[in-house]
Amino acid sequence: MNPPQKVGLYGGSFDPVHHGHLILAREAMETLGLDRVIFIPAGVSPHKLDRPPVSPATRLEMVQAAIAGEENFFWDDCEVRRDGPSFAIDTVRLMMGRYPGAEIFFLIGEDNLPALHTWKDVETLRGLARFVVLARGTGVTESGFDTIGRSVDISSTDIRNRIASGMSVRYLLPESVCSLISLHRLYRND
Repeated sequence: MNPPQKVGLYGGSFDPVHHGHLILAREAMETLGLDRVIFIPAGVSPHKLDRPPVSPATRLEMVQAAIAGEENFFWDDCEVRRDGPSFAIDTVRLMMGRYPGAEIFFLIGEDNLPALHTWKDVETLRGLARFVVLARGTGVTESGFDTIGRSVDISSTDIRNRIASGMSVRYLLPESVCSLISLHRLYRND
């Protein structure tokens, strides 16, 4: 009998997806022995209702462009298609149905830890999936979860601010994502 498949679920706004996301996803895949990492852009994040992101369809398009050609990276549009806020518990249950018997790893950015206690049914969620914190810095917050860390000083907020200020974002995100940002005229102040 084969061991259960190891599936990493990587949700987020991905507004925009950048090299930091990709580097940490690769690091998690290699460190944890994941068979696949599924990028799941949020349709409407219940924790970011104060700042409307770029449209879900455009953020999904950026994720698709960023991971094109990566053998073990996949995307899923389940949250983009969902009406209303996207809750992690609903997504994990859906993925458990799609990957019966798989060990589910829920990859979260370290920036999500302070509000984790506010997530819908978080204790149930913790029982269904193994949480793994993806940390981009060196000062990792003690969370009690496995942590995958790389010193990567790239953030979507910084990228949006740089674009709004007319500064270059080259090398911060895949060229294919830069092209889509330019094509759709995203994050500009004009």
